[in-house]
Amino acid sequence: MGLFKPSVDTKGERQVVSRLGIGREVDELITPEMSLLKLVKDKYAHCKCLFIDEAQFLQPAQVDDALRVASECNLPVECYGLRTDFRTKSFPGSRRLLEVADELRELETRCDCGRKATLVGRFKNGVMVLEGAQVEIDNQAEIEYISYCPKCYFKQKNLARKIRNQK
Repeated sequence: MGLFKPSVDTKGERQVVSRLGIGREVDELITPEMSLLKLVKDKYAHCKCLFIDEAQFLQPAQVDDALRVASECNLPVECYGLRTDFRTKSFPGSRRLLEVADELRELETRCDCGRKATLVGRFKNGVMVLEGAQVEIDNQAEIEYISYCPKCYFKQKNLARKIRNQK
């Protein structure tokens, strides 16, 4: 098995880290300019499967490479990641994955209210962020991401707007 993650995901440094604190060191950190197909052919052709965590951070061309790895190298590729960012906009890597994946399996998350969580809110110093860069890793103490159902997401977003307008 080969375990990869994009280098932009600095949380856990060279590890895939779960919210429960469980971690495992990755075999490769994928930089934005890296050819995933070349990497696999050169170093990981012997693997039985390839896992890519935080796949939303892949470049669209790297997603195409993953598809070619699966078809040309006959190597199963499993990608895990988010569909959308804190603004409900798709990540370029996620968009391409949704376009070419032969199978999608949703790992269901629950909102605190009990409903299915499909959106994520970014919080900085306890206040929901409404604007900003698409990628900001939550390994800094003041950044946190929380999963929400749409109803709770928009409730939090409206609250954040009120707080911002009071300043």
